[in-house]
Amino acid sequence: MSSYRLQNGGLIKRDRPLKFTFDGKSMDGFEGDTLASALLANDQLLVGRSFKYHRPRGIVTAGSAEPNALVSIGAQGRSTPNTRATMAELYDGLSARSQNCWPSLRYDIGALNALFSPLLGAGFYYKTFMWPKGFWEKVYEPLIRKAAGLGKAAMQADPDAYEKIWAHCDLLVVGAGPTGLMAARTAARAGLRVVLADESFALGGSLLSETTKIDGQPASAFADQVVAELSSLSNVTLLPRTTVFGWYDDNVFGAVERVQKHSKLPSPDRPVERLWRIIAKRAIVATGAEERPLVFGGNDRPGVMTAGAVRTYLNRYGVAAGRSVAIFANGSAGYRTAADLQTAGVEVAAIIDPRASSADEAPDGVRVLRGANVVGTIGRGRLSSVIVERMGHRQEIGCDALAMSGGFSPVVHLACQRGAKPVWSDAAQAFLAPDAGAGLMVAGSAAGHASLPDCLRDGAAKASDVAKDLGFKVKKMPLSEVEGDYDSSFAPLWYVTGSIGKAFVDFQNDVHIGDLSLAEREAMGFVEHSKRYTTTGMATDQGKLGNVNAVGIIAGMRGISPAAVGTTTFRPFYTPVSMGAMAGTSRTERTRPVRTSPLHGWAQKNGAEFVESGLWYRASWFARSDETSWRESVDREVLNVRANAGLCDVSTLGKIELFGKDAAQFLNRIYCNPVLKLPIGKARYGLMLREDGMVMDDGTLSRLGQNHYLISTTTAYAREVMSHLEFAAQVLWPDLDVKLLSVSDQWAQMALAGPKSRVILQKLVEDDISNAAFPALAAKEVTLKGGLRARLFRISFSGELAYELAVPAGFGEAVADALMEIGRHHGICAYGVEAMNVLRIEKGFVTHSEIDGTVTPDDLGLGRMFADTKPDFIGKRLSSRFGLTAADRYQLVGLKPVDAEDSFKVGAHLLKEGARPSLLNDQGHVTSVCHSPTLDCCIGLALLKSGRERMGEKITVWDGLHGHEVLATICEPVFVDPAGQKLHG
Repeated sequence: MSSYRLQNGGLIKRDRPLKFTFDGKSMDGFEGDTLASALLANDQLLVGRSFKYHRPRGIVTAGSAEPNALVSIGAQGRSTPNTRATMAELYDGLSARSQNCWPSLRYDIGALNALFSPLLGAGFYYKTFMWPKGFWEKVYEPLIRKAAGLGKAAMQADPDAYEKIWAHCDLLVVGAGPTGLMAARTAARAGLRVVLADESFALGGSLLSETTKIDGQPASAFADQVVAELSSLSNVTLLPRTTVFGWYDDNVFGAVERVQKHSKLPSPDRPVERLWRIIAKRAIVATGAEERPLVFGGNDRPGVMTAGAVRTYLNRYGVAAGRSVAIFANGSAGYRTAADLQTAGVEVAAIIDPRASSADEAPDGVRVLRGANVVGTIGRGRLSSVIVERMGHRQEIGCDALAMSGGFSPVVHLACQRGAKPVWSDAAQAFLAPDAGAGLMVAGSAAGHASLPDCLRDGAAKASDVAKDLGFKVKKMPLSEVEGDYDSSFAPLWYVTGSIGKAFVDFQNDVHIGDLSLAEREAMGFVEHSKRYTTTGMATDQGKLGNVNAVGIIAGMRGISPAAVGTTTFRPFYTPVSMGAMAGTSRTERTRPVRTSPLHGWAQKNGAEFVESGLWYRASWFARSDETSWRESVDREVLNVRANAGLCDVSTLGKIELFGKDAAQFLNRIYCNPVLKLPIGKARYGLMLREDGMVMDDGTLSRLGQNHYLISTTTAYAREVMSHLEFAAQVLWPDLDVKLLSVSDQWAQMALAGPKSRVILQKLVEDDISNAAFPALAAKEVTLKGGLRARLFRISFSGELAYELAVPAGFGEAVADALMEIGRHHGICAYGVEAMNVLRIEKGFVTHSEIDGTVTPDDLGLGRMFADTKPDFIGKRLSSRFGLTAADRYQLVGLKPVDAEDSFKVGAHLLKEGARPSLLNDQGHVTSVCHSPTLDCCIGLALLKSGRERMGEKITVWDGLHGHEVLATICEPVFVDPAGQKLHG
């Protein structure tokens, strides 16, 4: 087919040819190829340009650590940038494009950056963009934003579907190489529920790339045999094409499965990607080890790749990295590569071994240069020869590919994602995983084992330990026999001195030896500082390939051990995860879950216009045919509630029930006002404080039984309050006997307000609800006509005589319909949240517009509720801090325009009359505004400095955003019925 595709060999399906394009050029491949292997087979060594210098770059690895071969795949909404060609499964019709180049990959004008490389060293952006000061917004920032990134995100909508799924298992095995397969098979045979996940589309890991024999058969055939056995077991879930990207609390793992990313036109009936949240009793990390590149001059030239990648392309994909391949290796991996190349008929130009002596033997006829180093490479756009230095003498060796091997770094990222640091091993010359506890174990080469037999043995042993720990019986099985296995021993070589040209440590970010040296000289040698100063290990690579080399180089510069240098922080995600996978089905109108109350149908029948309120759809107002604006509808509803009666859906309020013999004591520590002596059958308004003394939420507390309480919260803060209570119960006072239950969705709740509300409600309720029998703040169970049990609260958010009736959610609509029918002769109307807001502002009641996280009870005029005589409650200690009791704090006041025809808006600032707008003159701001049909003018609530002392003062309401200024009078925040006579009528 092409000069680099072998005539036979490999695991590809040669009877299934595929067509694809790269930068518009048509190419051929086979099923089983990756995009990277197919590009190499088609002699496409140049695949991209580096980020900073736009240097020509080729394929370096064969896996997810690939720093160079990042391409965009697909078109329009299906275009995916920064896809690793080494991980992209080839499919018919695949269209790939190179990135970070213009006008073309071969002729990139950005390569001119290399001419300015002396000016673009480590930290240049910190030093360069500070002056002239005015250049930042006009010159520097636009240029930086234009240059940022590699690939370009699609601007069209993504037409494909994504989903999320939960899974539970006894054992999660991460990695399906030799260690992972043995662990999964051992656990599965013992009866455990096993999930085996691997990022490749074919399970087997390194076994698919080696010529070693196991139990007398090729390693790939052995892998197929184990996978076939696992596939036949009902207690095993196999997840190929799945990357486990994160390890979270409670042994929850995040994984993303590429379900249809290998298809040009995905089926609309299945997702293209699936996000897994896997809860595992135990996990075994069998992620293997990453082969390190060597750091020498010109090590980034296309044609230079790791020795393991050369073997993978040769043995798995049937592709030769070149016609003549030189090998530069400090361990046995290079000799193994030479043997496989020679067997396949590929010329080995030479083995360059920096070690003076070793036990490794080269294949017959292959020249070995011991004690030698590659110090430079030659070639325009691709490798043509290497410069080798030995005993002070240099020679040029012709080759079109160079396989390099600098040792191995265990892939321990998952084990370190929850804060533990990897541990340096002098014996392994690598960082090993820390002890992560019983929930997660690291096995195989990820745990530092160097040989294949050790990896197979360790996988089975770790799985056996897990099974026994979980109470399963394990049958002892004979170990597989490995023939011709090579170990992975090596001698450390952090960088080659005397290199010709730049020696790169981080290929993706163009970080070379000189950058690390400059960082050290400029006091940025600490590993975390060095990362940010030089950009080593940043971007999509996150240091998988080069970070250990960087640590070794820094250690050498400072004359200390890599153990003293340490590593940077490991965080999810291990590899990039698409936004689509993270969102799942939450897109377009499903971006957030939609919640409708049990009275939604009732509101629709009565002509409601709905508004999004948090996650809820709530009735905003109820329009009538003769009304021309929403204000007209709201004004009618408000006036009708004041004159007759209105029914409002308040089901969205948070409702939390508390039980237990210590419930009263618990609540007394939660609220800043006393609740211990609250009688059964009564409700009380309460304030919760944060620990810093600021008001967190307000609501009502009802005592329904001896040890039974019900808390109501604001709609917006229901979740936060529940979390607050759970934290207090589980962490602060675990000794208290209290149980919490959110019942927000279990009850339909409606507010019936107005002077005629009692008359209407009495016709539905069997119990006596007269003023004497059911006074203000009563809270009891009642029986409705027909025998339905309900909860009735005499609570008002309008200042009128009012009740809140709660019935089981399924009966909500029917009960609301019955109240509307009964109240028809009494002038009842439905009212929404807009009218509710007007009613509460007229009465001076606060919501989270005023409870904005910066106010104390006293600021809201509720200082009498702060019971500092109580022994203790959340927020008490810090409420006495300096400043929280200052006389000039912002305090709640009312505002009325001097001219009744004027109006103002929420957020407007308050200034002394005649003062110039400035931060120095700022006196406060408006928190809530409405048109009051009761007063026939605009009114508002505001937080004003020393507000209570300034009643009657004129103040300027300044709205710079709308260019509007109004003179207003400061007044009491209660505009209607300040004595509260209606409430108690």
